[in-house]
Amino acid sequence: MISAETNQQLGDAKALHQELRTFAEFGASTRQSFRAQHSDLPIYTNEFWTSRQRAASRLHEVSYRACFKPQLPRFFIERLTGPGDVVFDPFMGRGTTLLEAALLGRVPFGSDASPLSSNLIAPRLAPPQLAEVGARLGQIDFARTTDFPPDLLVFYHPQTLQQLCSLRAYFLEKESLDPVDGWIQMVAINRLTGHSKGFFSAYTLPPNQAVSVESQRKINERLQQIPDFRDVPERILSKSKILLSDLTDATRQTLRQVQGQAKILTNPSDKVPDLADECVQLVVTSPPFLDVVDYAADNWLRSWFIDLDPRSIKMSTHRDITKWEASMRRTFAEIHRVLRPGGWVAFEVGEVRGGRIKLEDSIVPAGTAAGLTPELILINSQNFTKTANCWGVKNNSLGTNTNRIVLFRKAR
Repeated sequence: MISAETNQQLGDAKALHQELRTFAEFGASTRQSFRAQHSDLPIYTNEFWTSRQRAASRLHEVSYRACFKPQLPRFFIERLTGPGDVVFDPFMGRGTTLLEAALLGRVPFGSDASPLSSNLIAPRLAPPQLAEVGARLGQIDFARTTDFPPDLLVFYHPQTLQQLCSLRAYFLEKESLDPVDGWIQMVAINRLTGHSKGFFSAYTLPPNQAVSVESQRKINERLQQIPDFRDVPERILSKSKILLSDLTDATRQTLRQVQGQAKILTNPSDKVPDLADECVQLVVTSPPFLDVVDYAADNWLRSWFIDLDPRSIKMSTHRDITKWEASMRRTFAEIHRVLRPGGWVAFEVGEVRGGRIKLEDSIVPAGTAAGLTPELILINSQNFTKTANCWGVKNNSLGTNTNRIVLFRKAR
């Protein structure tokens, strides 16, 4: 692999093109092609990062809808930045790009229209010790309240729901959360619903989305299930043990070195006034793919837990491709402002509407209009994934098993 320092010394993308053309780390040769819409823009197709599960830090194992694997930002961070450079994601979601940047000693910047995102990423940039988590859980009164929404009993045993509501009340009465409280809240958010005994709920959909109360009633009836008791502090501690299991002293030190410089913002992607001009070396991001994912509906239960009204969040989702393209042009204009001369943008998109719309065809002109130079399109093609199998989607269909990245650069 060509180092970031060598790439920077060369001052252009030739070394990266050469590496992609000859890439064979996973046994296959790269296929190079072109398309009529972008006749001078090479497309490189291969498995550029592994499709294996748990091939990254366990800190990433926090569920969120439509998130990419940590190996995706790592691929570009390692090649296009050096230690101490700023890496930015304007659609940060669960914070995959930010966490991977921090683990590699880069400074993480991120923004998202949803305040939920900061609850998911901030605690993982400053992870506590497991003993601290256990001690704090022992100080919380999980039986302090008997007041809970009765509709939620379709998900939870009454005692589990009592514990959850007591924990929720504990957080809401605080003006701010220290790192240990923030961590516990983050883990609780991600244990609210799921399809195994490690979650607080009865069996339901995978944990990256919560079904409606009525849908859960139907699931319960179909499976003839009644929610059993799931001990909340026990499961928070168990999940914390997993998330922290591969953290070394050296990794913690790396996180501490960049933690004070990190910026985590709640802003739309086209307005990040807290970021200075030309401060970012690399952007790695993935926007909402039109209206494919309903983030507000998926996260309604998480929003309840942190007392957030999902209707107040202005998410960038559009049914109409023309309106989506206009939104992306505004985002690219802001990216161009914060990007350093010579900086890079890895913009991941997909195929929607049954593969009829390839979003890179919209992204290339949007980035170009903002003053960025498109360098290449990289398609990471993977074998069957656990998620695709869960949803019954065939391999490499509906954009599920490929990442399609348009790589731009800002002129020096």
